[in-house]
Amino acid sequence: MKIKRSYCFDDVLLVPQRSNIASRKEIDLSSQLDDKNTFDLPIISSPMDTVTESTTAIAMNHAGGLGIIHRYNTIEDQSALVRDVGEFSCDVGAAIGVSGDYFDRTANLVGAGARIICIDIAHGHHTMMRHALKELRNTYGNAIHIMAGNVATLQGFNDLADWGADSVRVGIGGGSICSTRVQTGHGVPTLQSVLDCSKSDRDATIIADGGIRTSGDIVKALAAGADFVMLGSLLAGTDESPGEEIYSGGGKYKTYRGMASVEAQIQWRGHTASVEGVSSQVPWKGSVRGVLERLERGIRSGLSYTGARTIRELQSFSEFIEQSSSGAVESSTHINNS
Repeated sequence: MKIKRSYCFDDVLLVPQRSNIASRKEIDLSSQLDDKNTFDLPIISSPMDTVTESTTAIAMNHAGGLGIIHRYNTIEDQSALVRDVGEFSCDVGAAIGVSGDYFDRTANLVGAGARIICIDIAHGHHTMMRHALKELRNTYGNAIHIMAGNVATLQGFNDLADWGADSVRVGIGGGSICSTRVQTGHGVPTLQSVLDCSKSDRDATIIADGGIRTSGDIVKALAAGADFVMLGSLLAGTDESPGEEIYSGGGKYKTYRGMASVEAQIQWRGHTASVEGVSSQVPWKGSVRGVLERLERGIRSGLSYTGARTIRELQSFSEFIEQSSSGAVESSTHINNS
């Protein structure tokens, strides 16, 4: 058996190149989800119950990004959250599954104003995904944008695109609270998945999802071929994220949990199946806008180091190099205060 080499975000760096960008204000970070939906910031918030409800979605939109309302509630509750976002004239996406009430849920979400529907399952390269995509596409035509995932391979990306997906979430097992790779032994580093899927000749948009911890990781994902990134942990613990504030040891925290964790599964369906996530607490981060502003500054700086004014130029100009484990240590802050 031939074993393929794969790369994580920390395994590579982008090579600095000659730049004539006088100001980072010259850089345009806008990206098209499709011909009808363009966003000023290539960032989408994850459809998790500790990340995206209406307040997060509104904040994402005001900052130039997109929020996807999670599906771990009743149809009525999710539809109400979508209507709340719509009252601010904001774009809004909403998640569904591939079984049970997914078709009725979609009808109610579209009726509430959602025009971006995210088919949200852990292993998207699946026969049930094919059925759901074809049924929704046959019913709604091009009236809605269908986002689907997650996948880890070029074949998975191509199949979802062929089955009817307008955009595909790329990445399996890379999330900070995801234990899929430990529990199942399956997965591909997210950066490698993006590199592989960027070779596709399909028109579907690539959304890098999982393992992104810094603005530098976002720049690498975009350079590798992603059109957008989806963030969970970086947006958890904000003012707008769902969940109660927890005070401990003089600090403020919020719960952040994987939707395949024991806690999440029991709350939304009353029992557990395969446990492929954990629940944790993350330090309070302030506002979504503040987090996105910090990330945006880093992304703009990243493009300037390649001399790129747009994401497309970044993808055309960028050059990756592999770094050693010692290089990864050197790349991080490593002052010795002893």
